[in-house]
Amino acid sequence: MLALKEKFLQMIAPKDNDHSRRALADRDEVRAAVAELIGHAERGLSILTQDLEPEIYDHEIFLEKLKKFILARSFARVRVLIVHPERTMKLGNEFVTMGRRLNSYIEIRHAKPEFRDCRDAFCVADDRAIVYRPDAQDWDGILALEPDLAQTYLERFDQLWQACEHEPEMRRLQL
Repeated sequence: MLALKEKFLQMIAPKDNDHSRRALADRDEVRAAVAELIGHAERGLSILTQDLEPEIYDHEIFLEKLKKFILARSFARVRVLIVHPERTMKLGNEFVTMGRRLNSYIEIRHAKPEFRDCRDAFCVADDRAIVYRPDAQDWDGILALEPDLAQTYLERFDQLWQACEHEPEMRRLQL
């Protein structure tokens, strides 16, 4: 865990005149950054979340921006990988409800047991920008408008995505 925190601190270290990164310190900053991130997407969003965090993804700011993004692009794709879906399945979530209505744009999967030790959370806009938190239980994070960094995490997301399939519970939530 310490190595992850050190890597994160290196990641957010400012560069000279660098306006491509912004440190995030609380829930409201993370929520605003994720909503801002949607504006940087042209084709899609890839979200790795512990439990479809309602403080972020069940908030009207996010939901409204996401709906506008999807409805403005017939080719939009939103992929969501939930590490621990139990809470989402029990409590429900407006994002899941939106996924039911817009199921040709939003696809939800949950991680297989062998990937459940994943602790971070992130949202990637295409391969352009990312909101990243090294520990999903903490709000400390970064908004980075850096294609190289976004691409690195998008590749990781794609590997996890390919290894995980729809689960029957998620299909019911989505349809």
